[in-house]
Amino acid sequence: MVTREVRNFNLSQICRSGQCFRMREREEGIFSVIAGNRYVEIHQLGNLCKFQCSKEEFDDFWKSYFDLDEDYGRYVGQVKSEDTYLKAAASYGEGIRILRQDLWEMIVSFLISQQNNIPRICRCIENICEEYGEARINSRGETYYAFPRPEVLAELEEDALKSCNLGYRSKYVVRSARSVLSGEIDLEKLFCKTYREAREELLKLYGVGEKVADCICLFALHQLEAFPVDTHIRQALEEHYKEGFPVDRYEGIQGIMQQYIFYYESSGRHKPF
Repeated sequence: MVTREVRNFNLSQICRSGQCFRMREREEGIFSVIAGNRYVEIHQLGNLCKFQCSKEEFDDFWKSYFDLDEDYGRYVGQVKSEDTYLKAAASYGEGIRILRQDLWEMIVSFLISQQNNIPRICRCIENICEEYGEARINSRGETYYAFPRPEVLAELEEDALKSCNLGYRSKYVVRSARSVLSGEIDLEKLFCKTYREAREELLKLYGVGEKVADCICLFALHQLEAFPVDTHIRQALEEHYKEGFPVDRYEGIQGIMQQYIFYYESSGRHKPF
């Protein structure tokens, strides 16, 4: 077990921030996370977190996954006082961090996310993991399932994932898996590209539009200038930023501000200013 005190880190907020779909609160203050083929449980009490894993696994994977070496307090502090709306949103969601998630998993997750809600996305992902992922045993002796790799999903018929409740998104996932397997899209090379370059590459995948590409850039490639625009964000922009979000003011960290806004809006806590 690894015990760590971390400020601006709230697992409950991260769990409901719309960026990860295999994280859940098992009981009050105890969260489980499945990332790729890994599993961890974390007990959080205020700023104190207990990670149920070895120090080696924490240092090699989970510390980076949760971006724990970064000071998110400084991002909250960068919000201009005159921007009362964003100030309120950042204060409300100050425990959110941008996770460093698996690229392939994020491609599939956000292909599934289109015209979908978070509970249903989670169910769809669990369905395909149980059907096509490798079975593993967690620290409680329970079975969980790793995220299926591209080579597994590329072998399927285009409509095969309809049985996992993906509907028309089935062909998006299968065709994208084939593109990765064929080398049409080189996932490793995306990490060496700029945000604009990576975004253009991702748009070549069948079913990937601008919003999905931006989500992948932000939550997998950790390109913090990505600013995904969904219904919640669009509503906030129309109400509070009629001339557009002040990108120049938050250059290079727009994606973090987007998460504060998304969480604030999706939690129903936004108020007129």
